[in-house]
Amino acid sequence: MMQESPRPARSGIALETVAINKWFGTNHANRDVSLSVPAGTIHGVIGENGAGKSTIMSIVYGYLRADGGEIRVNGNPAAIRTPRDALAAGIGMVHQHFMLVDPFSVLENVLLGAEGGVTLAGGLARARGELTRLARDYGLEVDLDSPVGDLPVGAQQRVEILKALYRGADILILDEPTGVLTPQEADHLFRILRALRQQGKTVIIITHKLREIMELTDNVTVMRRGQVVANVATRDTSREQLAELMVGRKVLLRVDKTPAKPGAEVLRVEGLRVRDPSGVERVKGVGLSVRAGEIVGIAGVSGNGQSELLEALAGMRPIAGGSVRMRGEELAGHANRFNARALRGLGVGHVPEDRQKVGLVTGFSAEECSILGFQDDPAWNGRVLLDRDAIAANCARQMEDYDTRPRDGTLAAANFSGGNQQKIVLAREIERNPDLLLVGQPTRGVDIGAIEFIHRRLVALRDQGKAILLVSVELDEIRALSDRIVVMFDGHIVGEVLPDEADEKTLGLMMAGCN
Repeated sequence: MMQESPRPARSGIALETVAINKWFGTNHANRDVSLSVPAGTIHGVIGENGAGKSTIMSIVYGYLRADGGEIRVNGNPAAIRTPRDALAAGIGMVHQHFMLVDPFSVLENVLLGAEGGVTLAGGLARARGELTRLARDYGLEVDLDSPVGDLPVGAQQRVEILKALYRGADILILDEPTGVLTPQEADHLFRILRALRQQGKTVIIITHKLREIMELTDNVTVMRRGQVVANVATRDTSREQLAELMVGRKVLLRVDKTPAKPGAEVLRVEGLRVRDPSGVERVKGVGLSVRAGEIVGIAGVSGNGQSELLEALAGMRPIAGGSVRMRGEELAGHANRFNARALRGLGVGHVPEDRQKVGLVTGFSAEECSILGFQDDPAWNGRVLLDRDAIAANCARQMEDYDTRPRDGTLAAANFSGGNQQKIVLAREIERNPDLLLVGQPTRGVDIGAIEFIHRRLVALRDQGKAILLVSVELDEIRALSDRIVVMFDGHIVGEVLPDEADEKTLGLMMAGCN
């Protein structure tokens, strides 16, 4: 990694948008959005989910066409109608959900669409040399011959950055760049972005995480309901002021909860083993319990078995051994009792880690997604067909209660921002009043106002006497919500601590297997 030295002075504006407007039907997603990004800086764009921040950057990158306004690059008007136009103007973008082909190698992914030359071999050779240089200069080390699908998420993100730089990007846009990263991966990304800035690149980060804004950016644009409400120098503001600007009201930046009052044991797991499709054991003899009226958090670096554990308990993965009891009744080994459908009937709710691939069918409407898994319920069925009016009324109520935006249940789930997709899933699962709620990454990609809302809902559910098993890579979230914290490393539970004892250093050592 390059050592950061004093940043050279830069002048001029790298990117401007002037009075950009964008409509999606009746939804005015961008309203006269004007912002300017000084060259050679890291610029934050923040706002609630649905505030229009991803929309404006998708217009800048040519994924969307503006209905009015102008884009200027280095002071000159730029006609950007496609991503190819954006790349020609020196603009690259790394999306929240990566645009990579898993079976292809890193080198093949970077070169895809930019092969050049008559023969592929020549292009590959030239690309290998250039990518080696870029990786060295910016701390983007990655095995060029490794299949992308075999890489951890942090390395896949580095591939996306390499793609943009290889295509000549001087302005790099990153959409929720740490949404899928562990704290360690996020710190590595920050070092990379500072190195890019030091070399004169301009970086724009779309995020909702105020810690990242305060730690990383030079300036920040705040958006609310499609409009720019503030452009400020980061050094002249605070987390509290930014949160209030984003939401339009004061926001509680901590979880307000009373001590838990645990009741009877709802879930007990003993000696649980889970293998992945390749036969590799990912969960290795895990034991834990969750009682009514408590939140048990599972901390750990991503990839240490937490995801497989949660999916197995939700009936999505077969178990290779061990015991799973719910209210004292053994479920393991009983196929008719231990599957996703049967578990829902037993009062188990599940908010999966991947809302797009598992929690929703993105081509379905929000109304249809609001009853996924419960579509056989008599409440949603007429004599022959689904009762569409009842489903629409249910979805409308949930959207109102969970402040899902836009409030149009007929829209496909794909047309909602990530945070609002999460609200659709949470509303569906929580409103079924489960006795046990399995929650994976509840606030991944969710803005500060929605985080506050989701945390309140989970605490309220606990206070109603429900049992909650929570998996999150956000240590602050684990510490704030949990009544007990168990730590996983290499498929094992390596320890249990109380939140008051769970400082970051202690948890970090346990997560690294150094307890």
